[in-house]
Amino acid sequence: MADQLEVQQQTRALAVESNGLNVIADADRKGRPSQLFWPWFGANVSVLGLSYGAFALGFGISFWQAVIAGLIGVVFSFLLCGLIALAGKRGSAPTMVLGRAAFGVRGNKLPSVVSWLLTVGWETVLTILATLATATVFERLGWGGGTLTKVIALVVVGVLIVACGVLGFDLIMRAQTIITVVTGVLTVVYMILVADQIHWSTVSALPSGSSQQVIGALVFLMTGFGLGWVNAAADYSRYLPRESSSRGVVGWTTFGGSVAPVVLLVFGLLLAGSSQDLSAAIAADPIGALAEALPTWFLVPFVIVAVLGLVGGAVLDIYSSGLSLLAIGLPAPRYVAALIDGVVMIAGTIYVVFYGGEFLAQFQGFLITLGVPIAAWCGIMLADLATRRRDYAEADLYDVRGRYGDVRWLPVITMVVATGIGWGLVTNTLASWLTWQGYLLGPLGLGGKEGDWAFANLGILVALVLGFVIQRFAGASAVRTQEAVA
Repeated sequence: MADQLEVQQQTRALAVESNGLNVIADADRKGRPSQLFWPWFGANVSVLGLSYGAFALGFGISFWQAVIAGLIGVVFSFLLCGLIALAGKRGSAPTMVLGRAAFGVRGNKLPSVVSWLLTVGWETVLTILATLATATVFERLGWGGGTLTKVIALVVVGVLIVACGVLGFDLIMRAQTIITVVTGVLTVVYMILVADQIHWSTVSALPSGSSQQVIGALVFLMTGFGLGWVNAAADYSRYLPRESSSRGVVGWTTFGGSVAPVVLLVFGLLLAGSSQDLSAAIAADPIGALAEALPTWFLVPFVIVAVLGLVGGAVLDIYSSGLSLLAIGLPAPRYVAALIDGVVMIAGTIYVVFYGGEFLAQFQGFLITLGVPIAAWCGIMLADLATRRRDYAEADLYDVRGRYGDVRWLPVITMVVATGIGWGLVTNTLASWLTWQGYLLGPLGLGGKEGDWAFANLGILVALVLGFVIQRFAGASAVRTQEAVA
């Protein structure tokens, strides 16, 4: 019987998932909240977390300031994911469908576009990193490292990501379990091998930064970790039975997402704080630079751990980006949407790897720019969830004539206004097309784009709070009206 069940599970994992934007039927909902640990841990155990140590110290703060900023930023941002994941248990539909209850069926196209840009951008970033890391390590081994190596690495990584995205949920859950175990073990070995590169005297001597710089690092880490996942948080909890523990959904999502980044970040701070040369190298190649201190015999395992960790994150992204594309209105099956996103991902990787410039600047600019509207959406969604006392009326999520309506202008306008204010309170000199941001710093007496508050990137926090407060109080009556419908 057990062997038969295992065969059935393997067969299901290798079949193309038919679910798209539809509600998951009660008969197909399975598992326990603890199973959410595997996809979230597997997606965030990447050695990229080590490089965030260099990114955080780049704000000009001390080791202990960076640790505090990291703990708060990482855990709080994944707590937001855990809270959004509750919507999946309550409504059985993808995140960007459940948002229709707040924004209206067609009004929700606005956040769906932002969600698609964010997820397809992240999967492209992770594919770029995997390609560059493979080329760097192979060059050190004397096995190439040039254009041919990058092409082969891109093909292998791209096939893995797209295959998981196209086949869907069951394969993703099985793959993430394997990725979690393999990547976790090899990452621990990596940390042991490079531990002698840490020089506490150098790390502890790093000067402290201002409060604004600490806030800036916290916001950057928050945006780079959990806040980048909130728009996908319910895509996996929607498969759980309705009676699943709400605390379990929140807790296992938060724990699974944050535990690896916290450990990796602290170790990365110790490494980067011990060597300015390493910090500078990470800016150009965030993962390949981490291989410099390794003995030759561990370089191949390092490529495995690096690529699997990045694939783990990209797999979740391509699955959710496909759902976001469907929520925008693409008239196609889910697997076609995932395939389209895979093409976009590979095209973006080709551009950056073979024609692009320094990576870190574009990466930070991407995070900050899209972090503002997604923070505004997150605030609105959290307020909507906090106000509701009943589960979603699932049929009405797909009907413009239903209780959730066509376009709900309050959350739509709130998201636009909060984004506009947020962009005015972040600075983005990292790319020429982003220098217009920060336009409110001077008029509000915060020192302008060159002042101390320019480091803080308050716009992301402001957008989150504005979205929550306005929707929680001004939108409460609309929710009560919806729930009064028989």
